[in-house]
Amino acid sequence: MNSINRRSFIKTSVMGGIAATFTGSFSNIAGIAPVKFDSQLASRVSITTGDNRADIAFRALEPFSKEIRRAISNRRVIIKPNNVSMTIQLAATHVDTLEGVLEFLKSIRKLDNVIIAESSAPGPAIEGFSNFGYLRLAEKYPVKLVDLDNEGSEILYVFDEKDFRPHPVRFSKPLLDPDSYIISVARMKTHDRAVVTLSLKNIIFGAPIKDPGFSWSKDRKAGTRSDKAIVHGSGFRGINYNLFDLAPKLHPHLALIDGFEGMEGNGPNNGTPVDHRVCIASTDWLAADRVGVELMGVDFAKVGYLNYCAQNRTGIADLSKIEVIGERISNHIRPYKLNDNIEKQLIWMKPADLQNGHY
Repeated sequence: MNSINRRSFIKTSVMGGIAATFTGSFSNIAGIAPVKFDSQLASRVSITTGDNRADIAFRALEPFSKEIRRAISNRRVIIKPNNVSMTIQLAATHVDTLEGVLEFLKSIRKLDNVIIAESSAPGPAIEGFSNFGYLRLAEKYPVKLVDLDNEGSEILYVFDEKDFRPHPVRFSKPLLDPDSYIISVARMKTHDRAVVTLSLKNIIFGAPIKDPGFSWSKDRKAGTRSDKAIVHGSGFRGINYNLFDLAPKLHPHLALIDGFEGMEGNGPNNGTPVDHRVCIASTDWLAADRVGVELMGVDFAKVGYLNYCAQNRTGIADLSKIEVIGERISNHIRPYKLNDNIEKQLIWMKPADLQNGHY
């Protein structure tokens, strides 16, 4: 990386497209092999609807029972909720959805080595676990609630659009462990930097860790820091590139997207509810996210990181090659209002102004 001249890096990145030209560049620094899917094969995505969160989650997973049981084998199962907030329930994974996942794992006899793990951006994960009722899950099922900030880390490098250099970030060791089977239990939401939050983003932005004692509140322990902001790459181009580049290493093995009550508008924290009553599941996270985008009535071309992943064949995003099980997509599309800053977010689609020296 140090041998790349900054000006030639900028020109090559913009003219050829950052994602196309430097596919996996920063990941390769960390020794990550890119994941490729056979574009001729179809991926399966399950869509369920109903009036009970736990039930539609359970039923969405059922078609993959044998495949999931085989893939878990003897690995530890990590259920990763999306608790970007520790106080706003609409912004966080609902306890009933998690219960549906646990009941499913119980049904395939894979509940003996399971943790529910998170690294919440605002502060200690246990606060969100308590506020959202997760503690009762640990009482009812043989699962542990884990704060990923306390479980060790490994260094990976991310891109920053301000200086075009790789920056080191501490990422959660359990989420990088090949002996972990990762289940992303995301909530269907719009986003203020990446258009939508679905299964992949839940894993990648939950993986950077914080120092114990770090908090956004006034109670923050002196000298503590969080690595989460670094992964945002200092802009809309940076965040899309980093999500794409980290996907081969930090993707879920099983995606479950809860759209029972989605969030539209100024997500991921300050949006408004959408009474959607759908749930999505797939062992191909990109196919799940692609179907999620469609159900939200969002133009897939606007979601940069998912388009980059599709171009790199890290999953299936072509709807004609996705076998939908259960409900039809067309019957459950509910157009979500996007974030107020959506036009600014879409700068990733535009070429940089190199002539005037502006990226």
